[in-house]
Amino acid sequence: MNHLPPEESSIRVLIADDDSGFLDSLRELIDRQPELHVIAAAANGLEAIELAEKLEPDAVVLDLHMPLLDGVSAAARLRRDHPSVCLIALTGDEEPALHRAVREAGADEVLLKTQLVEGLIERLSTLRPAN
Repeated sequence: MNHLPPEESSIRVLIADDDSGFLDSLRELIDRQPELHVIAAAANGLEAIELAEKLEPDAVVLDLHMPLLDGVSAAARLRRDHPSVCLIALTGDEEPALHRAVREAGADEVLLKTQLVEGLIERLSTLRPAN
């Protein structure tokens, strides 16, 4: 039987998007899942990297179009520094070249924001908590 507090036995997720309204909705959506817990939210790619260094999340969900450091560059850095993190890129941009670029940078999955609910929860739920 697991006696850890819920946030310690759940999958720890860092989210990053420059749209604060979308970020709030994303946090609410993820936190509604019993096995998932948003540990921090970043407004840009640079902040996402800094938070990942401090918090060592199990998963990072990041937008591809952000200020200071775009999602592709942030994904490459996160993959290099945190090889085992589940890295999910989220975008409203349907451009195949962009999707290819972020996959090559190390993203495990690229989801359109329109596919968000079903795809994101399904992918994150396949992770196992780091105990």
